[in-house]
Amino acid sequence: MDFPKLKSIIEGMLFLAGEEGLTVKQLCEVLEQRPDMIKEVLAELKMDMSREGRGLQLLEIAGHFQMATLKEHAPYFEKLAYSPSRSSLSQAALETLSIIAYRQPITRIEIEEIRGVKAERAIHTLVNKDLIEEVGRAEAIGRPILYGTTKAFLDYFGLASLKDLPDPEQFADVDSLEDETHDLFDRIRNEQLTIDDMNQS
Repeated sequence: MDFPKLKSIIEGMLFLAGEEGLTVKQLCEVLEQRPDMIKEVLAELKMDMSREGRGLQLLEIAGHFQMATLKEHAPYFEKLAYSPSRSSLSQAALETLSIIAYRQPITRIEIEEIRGVKAERAIHTLVNKDLIEEVGRAEAIGRPILYGTTKAFLDYFGLASLKDLPDPEQFADVDSLEDETHDLFDRIRNEQLTIDDMNQS
């Protein structure tokens, strides 16, 4: 595999890995390349991003390489996150939030296995709105991030504590996440409609 193609593939892999990042070992295993080659590609990719003034940078945190935005752009990201046009939660975000509320602490991979689709964008939205947060790292390969709800989540939906979530045992099929989260999903959606009505009045 030629160097430019290898660099392109690694960039794509890091994008997909999100904030969990990837280690040199993981990249070596998938790409079947030597560690020194992977490190060389990562070093050049990092230099490319810096030299070209791109909106992303390559960081190494605790042995994991990950894409990240630039600190100096943070005010614009915050403005985007809290803009009126983005005040409502999408259905994907609501479903992801319901899963996290019931199954926390939970990793992104576990959420995606339950939903059957990618959840990175929904998780990013929920983190930006301070509805979920990192609560630890799972004891698994790569030490993936564990997510849980925040105090802001309780305040947002008028819950005194997580004990106020609908009891899963009240559903006919307690093993079905769809049934388990249905009541909470409706509650969140109704609360969202109320908030939207208040914002428009």
